[in-house]
Amino acid sequence: MHTFQLLADGNLLGLSINGWKFVGWAGNIVFGARFIIQWIASERARKSIIPAGFWECSAAGSLLLLIYFAFYRRDSVGVLSALFPLPIYLRNLYFRYSHHHVAHPGNEPRAEE
Repeated sequence: MHTFQLLADGNLLGLSINGWKFVGWAGNIVFGARFIIQWIASERARKSIIPAGFWECSAAGSLLLLIYFAFYRRDSVGVLSALFPLPIYLRNLYFRYSHHHVAHPGNEPRAEE
């Protein structure tokens, strides 16, 4: 079996599929999952918060979409839309994992009423 055979176009229920599209779909799923993570974390804290998982999914999804748009689609619009916010996601992850947790009331869950 040739290595690039997995990247060849196939058909499933009338839809054209290939390995590159799986990369693009995975990027969209991971990128979209960040909102579910943020929603669950906010519900648990009973206030709006942005957990580290939000930034992790943002960065991973953006990287997958960047690979898809750069190497398969060769679409400059897709490349730029995945590339421009990537430094923000990575910077937030850097802050999250390299700095100590600042103690202030905004970081704690809301007190039970």
